[in-house]
Amino acid sequence: MRTIINKPEVLAPAGTLEKLKVAINYGADAVYIGGDAYGLRTRAGNFSFDQMREGVAFAKAHNAKVYVAANIVAHEGDVQGAGKFFRTLRDIGISAVIVSDPSLIEIAITEAPGLPVHLSTQASATNYETLNFWQNEGLERVVLAREVGIEEIKEMRRHTNVQIEAFIHGAMCIGYSGRCVLSNHMSMRDANRGGCAQNCRWKYDLFEMPTMGEKQTETDPKTPFTMSAVDMAMIEHIPDLVEAGVNSFKIEGRMKSIHYVSTVANVYRRAVDSYCADPDHYVLNQDWVDELWKVAQREMSTGFYYGTPTQDDELFGKRRKRPQYTFVGQVLDYDAKRQVAMVQQRNNFGVGDKVEFYGPHFTHHEEVIQQLWDKDNDILRRAPDAMMVYQVPVDIPVKAGDMLRKERAK
Repeated sequence: MRTIINKPEVLAPAGTLEKLKVAINYGADAVYIGGDAYGLRTRAGNFSFDQMREGVAFAKAHNAKVYVAANIVAHEGDVQGAGKFFRTLRDIGISAVIVSDPSLIEIAITEAPGLPVHLSTQASATNYETLNFWQNEGLERVVLAREVGIEEIKEMRRHTNVQIEAFIHGAMCIGYSGRCVLSNHMSMRDANRGGCAQNCRWKYDLFEMPTMGEKQTETDPKTPFTMSAVDMAMIEHIPDLVEAGVNSFKIEGRMKSIHYVSTVANVYRRAVDSYCADPDHYVLNQDWVDELWKVAQREMSTGFYYGTPTQDDELFGKRRKRPQYTFVGQVLDYDAKRQVAMVQQRNNFGVGDKVEFYGPHFTHHEEVIQQLWDKDNDILRRAPDAMMVYQVPVDIPVKAGDMLRKERAK
């Protein structure tokens, strides 16, 4: 029987403190977050230093790690204060900082000794010579460009012992490793300094060149063109990733919901554990694939891992598959004596709806809502008010942190 010596880390996104705790509760070994400066997600719920301290304390209590993304492409004046920023991260207990700009890497290494540095995917590392270069500069891990294939990773592993982190699930960028200037040109927002407007996902019409006159007649006005890629999902290829030598499985999505974070972390935790426990008898569970489709917002593919993507990996034309479920609530508490769950509402649900409860360790069960009360025990038919707390009788015990979702009407 083969034994997996280096079990890969499941690394989840955490755009807020709530998402950090959810990701770790649902199986993430580590999370990556953003601070108030130097990151590429200015619209995410970035962390203050006090929130980082709370997040690090929670992570350590659950034997997990917290990384901070500081991966902007720095212009003149952007690095001011970076030394103090990195020293503060080190003193808070952040496990590593993820950086792409050489000036910020140098500042982190020289002015915050003891703070591990990981190379961001924005730096477009695509060969082992590059990995060895950054290891010689003092970096312990490289996050590969998303344009790298499985065979290339194997070649890297044969020639380097630096830690390899690779994206295995989530959105793909139309720009090379995220380096895009569409947002700069069209929205006056610098994508490489945290302001991406996701212009590639806008809907476009096609026009004749060079006059830019009438639209092409072949374009269906009901299916406008985008320049966007479908999402990545490597759930069906866990053995290939492990055997290629990937040390950390990175999930994209710091701006996604707790429904997304909990579901995706739960699935990859289950798959990684199953494979590493017995690689000789590992079998893909179709339930894992089906589970991911409950939160998918776009079609999914394997990106560049097995060759250059084709037109089937682009988002245009009619959707081939749609999201199946809506996230409706989170369990805050459970009264075992009364068999009643206290649920914080996230989307409309009510009496007669069939909902699915799911929790960490891939627990699932379905129930039909028979009764519903507010906190004052007033009887309700619907729970329409976002973030309000309702009482829901349940037949099967649930736990605080479990989630509820319901299937969308077809």
